[in-house]
Amino acid sequence: MRNGDKVRLLVWVWLLTAELVLAQRPTGMPTGPAQSDTTKRGVRRSSSGSALLDDSTRRVYGPKTTLWTSEQKIFNNQGSYVPLDTSVFNYHQWTYLQRLHNGYQDLGNVGTALNPIFPMPADGIGVSSGFTSYRAYYVDQEPVYYNTKSPFTRIRIIWGGQGRSMTHVEFSRNINPRWNFGFDYRPILVEKQLQGAGRGDRQVISHYYDFYSRYQSKNDRYSILFSFRRIRHRVNENGGVDLNADATEEDFYDPNARIKLTTISTEELRNGFHIFQTYQLAKPMQVYWTLDLGRSINVFNNPDKSTLSFFDTLVDSAAVENSFRFATAQSEAGIKGSAGFLFYNVYYKFRRYVVENSSWDSTALTALPFSHSGIEHYLGGRLRLQLDSTRFLQAEGEYLLDGNYRLQGKLTAPWFEVSALSQLAKPAFMPQAYRGTHDYWANGLDNIFTNQLGGEVRLRRKQFLLAPGARYQIITNHIFFKFNDSGVQKVLPVQATGNQQLLQYYVRMNLPLVKNLFLRPMVTYSSVIQSDQDALQIPELFVNTQLAFENYLFKKAIQVQLGAEFHWRSSYFAYGYDPAIQSYYWQNQVRSESFPFVDFFFNGRFQGGRFFVRYNNLMQNFLGRGYQPTPGYPAQRPVIDFGFDLILFD
Repeated sequence: MRNGDKVRLLVWVWLLTAELVLAQRPTGMPTGPAQSDTTKRGVRRSSSGSALLDDSTRRVYGPKTTLWTSEQKIFNNQGSYVPLDTSVFNYHQWTYLQRLHNGYQDLGNVGTALNPIFPMPADGIGVSSGFTSYRAYYVDQEPVYYNTKSPFTRIRIIWGGQGRSMTHVEFSRNINPRWNFGFDYRPILVEKQLQGAGRGDRQVISHYYDFYSRYQSKNDRYSILFSFRRIRHRVNENGGVDLNADATEEDFYDPNARIKLTTISTEELRNGFHIFQTYQLAKPMQVYWTLDLGRSINVFNNPDKSTLSFFDTLVDSAAVENSFRFATAQSEAGIKGSAGFLFYNVYYKFRRYVVENSSWDSTALTALPFSHSGIEHYLGGRLRLQLDSTRFLQAEGEYLLDGNYRLQGKLTAPWFEVSALSQLAKPAFMPQAYRGTHDYWANGLDNIFTNQLGGEVRLRRKQFLLAPGARYQIITNHIFFKFNDSGVQKVLPVQATGNQQLLQYYVRMNLPLVKNLFLRPMVTYSSVIQSDQDALQIPELFVNTQLAFENYLFKKAIQVQLGAEFHWRSSYFAYGYDPAIQSYYWQNQVRSESFPFVDFFFNGRFQGGRFFVRYNNLMQNFLGRGYQPTPGYPAQRPVIDFGFDLILFD
């Protein structure tokens, strides 16, 4: 641990100790509208009848008075507010890989490009940009809407070892009982883990912020939600470790190992403006309208021509920056409502998209065999039959008027769940056509057809859970990027001519071993039944396990969760990464060997906040080697992370 990290750890421990001491002291009289209720409970009278402040007065404002909901709950007429979540359960899982249950690969550092290990269907059936490596850093932050009795502020600070840091500042307050306003700000600042020049030499610089508001009329018939979101996510690419032929495996995991790229950077700028309005015409019917305006810009910057040998052929020797711009305007209008146990929704959606690639001249853009802009018309609907809080049936469908569609449904009960999806989606634009410094193609790709079927059986008894399940997926016309060492352009988009069939079995459990000690394993076995052109490269076995002790300490002054986590996947050919197109690609030259990740964590909750300490990747200390989540990129080496929340209600 660096000296600076040690100092920060000592400061953090001092702050925690001070907070614990203060937690034992009585709180004073709060101010604000709720004071009359406190006066009734927290004031005693002297013999002369005058009111005196009782030092044991309870805190009025807190998690139970700060309520939140989401747009999805409001849309589904389930918009009742719920108290603020201050649980410590899995609070230590702060990186995006940890939040996504290790189901993605990255480039060995927080904030780098992400790629799902298992195939996933497209989010929509219309045209998309095709750039998805940084998408999670934007989507994961969707705002929620609060109803606060007092100003609410939450500050989350994470000091990860080796200069990996993240901050989340959240503020919300009611302007009046029917109108709330808030904002979020989240920077991610991560130093280089390879060939770092010291403090401030960062690989990832990301700034996200949003503003949001909700207003309800006096009679609750009309409601409007508004939000604006923006992220600028920049990564200095290193290209992976560059070793001589006589280098050892230990050399590969040396933080001072030579890297392949030093001046290349990639960037994604994304913003979105959103409005949702609803008006209740009658008890079982509301009309609604949404408007979404969005833009994404993906940039590749290559100012140093000495690194050209790392990439494919040189298409444009003059260009040092490639940018791909994709803008959408979408409007949806419909009716929805609840009648007894049934929720229904019917809608029409209009969507316009435009591709603006500043790396192309107008001649290249207009010469494409398909339009770079278009208008899409959708019809759709949703149904939900809610029998009680644990049993429901839901279905939804959407039809794009040129023939694409999506149908999906889910049946949930206390002891089982069944889900199905069928989808015919348009190919993304970037695999269709692209022109940059090192890449050029123009393809005529077909629609992608996906069918999924899944089911799970749940056996519960008090705290015990045994849930075996299975998933079947078939993909026709699967699109992926593929490495070909014999071609002039080594990484190109490919559309498989046949089918990809994947069958997965899994089991997840919650086993109470002794009082307050739990074992939570989840094991997935994947069988590739059919893979034309060998398009699917996935690990056969995938394991996540947690052993945790959960209880209260110091006369319930602190709620704690402490334990260990284990992650392992069998060896397989993980996808490689091409910074020039910000995309992962199929390769069969470097195998990512299996490796046991073991982490230890300690989470705690005290009056006014939460904290965690996590030790990452213990086994690399004993095995003398690490893991390559992506060929050429070493995973995070052993390091200590710690962080905390400060939650203020006035």
